Amino acid sequence: MSPDSTHPALSTTSYAILGMLAVRPWTAYELTQQLRRGLRHCWPKAESVLYDEPKRLVRLGLATAHQEPAGRRTRAVYTITGQGRGALTAWLATEPGPPRFELETMLRLLYADQGTRQDLLEAVQAARAWAAGQWADGQQQVRGYLADGGPFPDRLHIIALFARFYADLFELIIGWADLAEAEIQAWPRTSGLGLTERARSLLEEMAARPPGHETPEHQMPTAPAPVGDR
Repeated sequence: MSPDSTHPALSTTSYAILGMLAVRPWTAYELTQQLRRGLRHCWPKAESVLYDEPKRLVRLGLATAHQEPAGRRTRAVYTITGQGRGALTAWLATEPGPPRFELETMLRLLYADQGTRQDLLEAVQAARAWAAGQWADGQQQVRGYLADGGPFPDRLHIIALFARFYADLFELIIGWADLAEAEIQAWPRTSGLGLTERARSLLEEMAARPPGHETPEHQMPTAPAPVGDR
């Protein structure tokens, strides 16, 4: 079942915001900041979308907005309604859509034979630098959870699993970038190399892997990566 089939007017982003409103009420600014912090890896969206969507949820009766003083001005505070909670619960019971990854470095790799070896090396190095930066930021965030529980300590059982996925993902990108850089540096050029001895070795290693890769239950990440306060 498609996630949107539970409520034809809602997108997955709508449900992401309803989920955040189910945690507690938020001002528009707080909500956008928390969505950026919590969902930037799994569901990144333009800030304009994150500002407009709560207003649409209000029009649909899935959230309410009331004004509260903020210095000399007022600000809207959004709260989920009973109907909104019902829509969120119904969506959570549907089958999720397949993962979609946008990795520009991989796109550039596919067409690397149209560019230079240095171009490709710089693209791979940029991916590694990005993943390492996300890892470092996330580790600080995780240490904060261990120190004081963060803003939602009762949700840490969820946050820990969310963190573990991105810890493994960033570690994967860093490890792949290390391997790719070593391989590319050994290429004399980017085009026309075909099934080299090393390419055959990589393909044979992948072909021989057993289906699925289980991680022992006792193995824990040494440096968890970004999580959202979700």
